[in-house]
Amino acid sequence: MTVKLRQALQERIFKQMEATFPNEGGGFLLGTKQGAEILIEDVIQIENVFETEEQYHRYAMTPQNWMKMEDEADARHLTLVGYYHSHPNHVAIPSDYDCEHALPNFIYIITSVMEGQAADMLAWELSQDRRKFDSRRLEIL
Repeated sequence: MTVKLRQALQERIFKQMEATFPNEGGGFLLGTKQGAEILIEDVIQIENVFETEEQYHRYAMTPQNWMKMEDEADARHLTLVGYYHSHPNHVAIPSDYDCEHALPNFIYIITSVMEGQAADMLAWELSQDRRKFDSRRLEIL
C-alpha cells in the first residue's frame, strides 16, 4: 500500500507537531482509497485530551472528535482514512501503546519531533492480527 501526501499537508503536519512540542500532538487524515493507494486530501488537528502530565508521551482525543470527523468526511465526500501524531524526542516508529490502541485498516502517520523540529515522518498500518504495525510507503507529492 502507498500513502500519498501533498507536500503542503506534510508541512502543515510538521508545523502543528512542532507547535505541540514537547508534548504529543495529532489529528485525523481525510482522504480517498483507490486500490492499494490512499490519497490524503486534508489533515485536521485535534487537541490532545490526555492527562496533562502524560502528554509528553501520550495523545488522546474524545469519541465526539471521532463522530464529528466522520460526519465532516462524509459531508466532503471523503473517508476518515487515518490518524497522525507526533513522537517528541523519539523516532517515528509506533510504540507498544500505539499498537494496543490502534485500529486495523487505518493509516497512522507518525512524525518524529526532535528538540522542537520535525525530523522524520513515516506511515504505518496495524497488521490484521493486531500484533504489530506494518510499514507503508509514504510518497510526498
